[in-house]
Amino acid sequence: MAFAKKMAEVKKSLEGLGHKVFLPIDISLHLSDSTFSDNLDADYKHCVENDTIKKCFDLIAKADAILVLNFKKNGKEGYIGTSGLMEIGLAHYLGKKIFLFNKLPNYNDIRWAHEVAIMKPVILGGNFGKIK
Repeated sequence: MAFAKKMAEVKKSLEGLGHKVFLPIDISLHLSDSTFSDNLDADYKHCVENDTIKKCFDLIAKADAILVLNFKKNGKEGYIGTSGLMEIGLAHYLGKKIFLFNKLPNYNDIRWAHEVAIMKPVILGGNFGKIK
């Protein structure tokens, strides 16, 4: 949820192109407090009490595709967090299209990029016109 503000911006852009967009169920919390995701104890309590992982998985099941906003984080280009990795795996299992905003890091540098590459995501390079 480090990119919650960007998620809200991208949602507006995609809706302007005629797409229906679901955001993580607790995005308003993260938009109102950008430090919340770094408070792991509070985040844990919130996620358990609200069953956020299951609810987000339910949204993926309803969707035609997922878009992962893999911006630079912690000095890593194409960063994908652990929740994003789980969501990509679920989307692949459910036969959903997978889109990444940016290219993946080299999988020789970051091991998880190997598994994501195997799932053949479409790399948008910021071009929402590639979403079909």
